[in-house]
Amino acid sequence: MPAHRPPEDRLLTPVLLILAVLVVATVDATTGPELHVSAFLGIAPLVAALRCSYHRTLLVAVVYVVCLTYVDLLTVPDWAPASRVVGVFGAFLVGVFALVLCRTRLEREALHARTSLVADTVQRAMLRELPLRAGSLEAYGFYVSAQEGARVGGDIYEAIDTPHGMRLMIGDVQGKGVPAIGAGLEVLASFREAAQYQESLEGVADRMEQALTRYNARSAEEGTDERFVTALLVEVRGTDRARVLSCGHIPYYLVRGGRVHERCDGEGGLPLGLGALGREPRRSVRVHREPGDWAVLCTDGVTEARGTGGDFYPLADRLARWTHLAPADLARTLRTDLEEFTGGELKDDATVLVVRRSSAREARQAVPRSAAA
Repeated sequence: MPAHRPPEDRLLTPVLLILAVLVVATVDATTGPELHVSAFLGIAPLVAALRCSYHRTLLVAVVYVVCLTYVDLLTVPDWAPASRVVGVFGAFLVGVFALVLCRTRLEREALHARTSLVADTVQRAMLRELPLRAGSLEAYGFYVSAQEGARVGGDIYEAIDTPHGMRLMIGDVQGKGVPAIGAGLEVLASFREAAQYQESLEGVADRMEQALTRYNARSAEEGTDERFVTALLVEVRGTDRARVLSCGHIPYYLVRGGRVHERCDGEGGLPLGLGALGREPRRSVRVHREPGDWAVLCTDGVTEARGTGGDFYPLADRLARWTHLAPADLARTLRTDLEEFTGGELKDDATVLVVRRSSAREARQAVPRSAAA
């Protein structure tokens, strides 16, 4: 947006435009009437109208009108009086049009800024800023919407400290960008509520399924698309107890001892919204956790991102290179590398969560256990 240009750029533009007007007008005044190049200077106030503030556009327009008036009245002796009047009047009209254009642009930018502020506030309320913290769990990462200008879209995530342990969810709504927000919001709100009161991950998933089923029923009545959502639910209790339940989501990555392992724990369940099609209920799987383990969760917008040569983004290989990095540094490195790999052209929403236990909290929790032993 123009409002984001640095101050020196906003000042440099009118200075260069004024210099250009003065130089061309001087050349026109000293080369004789056969070369009337100042007629092309009308572009200067128009450029100012698109890039500068109102007062700086006014300054450029005044300089332009003065210079054109001087050239038309004093340096073109062969012109008839009517031609001189037309030339001066035309320059005046260009200046006025530039001011009107600038005013309209500034009003639209102000409206866009207010609208963006409201939308940004709503989107922040829907999807919390990373990193997330829930008890001793920390989740660093990034989220990039495939739709330009949108903060949220088809990917959702959350981490909550509940009476039943620390619970984390990452999900991917069918579709991408803004059209997928409605289904994502329903599932996300359901997880936040159910995670606090349901004793099992299966119960949480069932509540999320019910919420999405109601949403799809409303969508069908309104003639809009029904959607399904893949999700991965994780529950951590104590220092070595964890459970994972997958609702059709892609595998996650477990990093243990510096080595990256692709894990399909809890796979087999259908995506949310399609649960009625399955004969078997969803089941969570217990995962044995060792000290120092950490995990990377993502959506298929990352693993299915294609490079310029058509190959998929090799997330596991990239993780193996950078397991020594701190979570925040790893998240920044992955995002930069993903954008470079795809040339900045993601075809789907992309989310990565780097999930670790806080070392300080883990150490404090491990003390009573060691003393008991």
